Amino acid sequence: MAQRNTWQRARVREALADAAGFVSAQDLHATLREESTGIGLATVYRALATLAASGEADQLQSPAGEALYRACSSTGHHHHLICRECGTTVEIQASAVESWARRTAAEHGFTQAEHVVDIFGLCPACSAQQLAGS
Repeated sequence: MAQRNTWQRARVREALADAAGFVSAQDLHATLREESTGIGLATVYRALATLAASGEADQLQSPAGEALYRACSSTGHHHHLICRECGTTVEIQASAVESWARRTAAEHGFTQAEHVVDIFGLCPACSAQQLAGS
């Protein structure tokens, strides 16, 4: 069954597009609450899940295990480099990872294997700032 395109979902989509980098549902909800939209946290979670399922949003888990989202700027399977400090995100192609995943799955008799690979580190600007502060 197709999801209705409600004004709440549209507003969550807009807020996600306006966010810098990946954000949690709670952070996005806080932004919407500050704007007095009246959109509840459960609605934000549902809207983000719908956007992720449709490919309109990227979803990943932070190193702490929290689900994070951002408006997707590319289609199809891809990976990310994500700055732990400022949230800067770079979409990357990782053909070596793709080959490794297919080969590893096949070696163990798995078919239709899927994977998620996101690399967390410090971007060049945050690395330089950290070195300057040392």
